[in-house]
Parts: sequence; C-alpha cells; structure tokens
Amino acid sequence: MSLLIEDRDHVRILTLSRPERRNAIDQGLADELSAAFDAIEADRVVRAVVITGGSGFFCAGTDLGSEAPPRTEAGGPYGFLARTRRTPLIAAVEGFALGGGFECVLASDLVVAARDARFGAPEVKRGVVANTGALFRAGARLPFNLATEMLVTGDPIGAERAHQVGFVNVLAEPGGALEAALDLAGRIVVNSPDAVAISLGAVAQQAAEQEQRPWEITAGADAEVARSPNRAEGVAAFFEKRPPRWS
Repeated sequence: MSLLIEDRDHVRILTLSRPERRNAIDQGLADELSAAFDAIEADRVVRAVVITGGSGFFCAGTDLGSEAPPRTEAGGPYGFLARTRRTPLIAAVEGFALGGGFECVLASDLVVAARDARFGAPEVKRGVVANTGALFRAGARLPFNLATEMLVTGDPIGAERAHQVGFVNVLAEPGGALEAALDLAGRIVVNSPDAVAISLGAVAQQAAEQEQRPWEITAGADAEVARSPNRAEGVAAFFEKRPPRWS
C-alpha cells in the first residue's frame, strides 16, 4: 500500500507513503487515491480530509518512470486533481511540494505548511511543462506575477512568502503541519455537515466549469512540448544529474 488511511473523529487523514521515491505518484498510488476519494464522498461520517506526505517531504510529483501523469477516469490526474468534491481537503505540507506535488496542493481547498516548507514548479528546468493544473491554478491561487515567475523560472518559494500572499492558510513549526491541519479541520467539522458540503460543492462546481477550457489548453501545451527535442534532453539531464544542453 502506498497510501495510509487513518480516521480521527470526523477527519480522514491520507498519507502518501512512497518514501523511497519521495512520494512521487505512480499509477498504483493514483488508483489508491481515486478509491480513497470515492469512499470519502460516499461516507457521511467523514466531514474533512487532510492529505500529507509525512515529516520529510510532501510529494515530488509524477514518478518520472511514468510516460504521463498517472490518472483515473473518476478523478483525472493522480486520481483526484480534476475531481469535484463536497468534502473539504486540507494539504498539510512538510518539506517540499514540487511539480505535481505543488499541483496536489493547488487542488486542495486549504493549505497548512511548516515554516520551512517549499513550493515549486520546476518543470521548465526539465524541458517539460506543468501539466496537472498549475498552468492555470497557480495564477488563480497566487498573485499572477508570482505564479508566472514560478512557472517560467522553475524556482521555488518558501512557506512564509506563500503565507504572506495568502496561498498558505496556516503556518506551523517544522514537524507540526499535520496537527495544525487537524486543528483547522476541527474548525470545519463542528459546523453543519450539510451546509459545508453544499457550500464546497457550489464552489467546486464553479471552479470545474471555469477550468474546462484551461485543461484543454494545458493538454495542448503538453503535446507541443512533447514534440521538442529539449524535452528528452531535460529529462535525461535530470536523471544524469548534469546541466541540460538545450538546443
């Protein structure tokens, strides 16, 4: 199992558990995530969800052994990034959330991060593009200029800056992101479960409608970069741990 599941009162904790791959997501983990979110949406007892990667890192994104981001029919990329949900999802981030890991955070409703956490979209450094949501969600969740800077430089930002611009809801001390996320979840689950679900469902439906065209544009950008010789060079340089030689 690459996904650990734990319940605390009305909160379900999903812990990515592929430490040998820094929680990079392969098809197996995407299938587990998709099944977990199917179960959550069908369970009236679960009123909030926390997704975390444990103490050392959140997620390194797509497992580079995969040709394309793992996806499922019900949830899209990673099994949940294109899913319309009615249960609030809180990302609890320790360490780094890079590439697809950052896009997992962008797909969450609320963000709790340790002060030393980092968020980044390094795809351009590897000759590819962010293809699981960041091309449009980053600009919606962060100031547009900052999102653009992250997407075209590939450089990460720290949690404190992310908190200053409103992307991170709660800052925690290192090692404390999960407990801070559970505290935030506790503020949700004391409310009417119907009102919370209906409110989030309405927000999520609006977002899904607004994101239909951006998903198509992202697919086009991904197909275009796939035709570039720099894509293969960027991935090869990453694995060989050398600077890329762009053409």
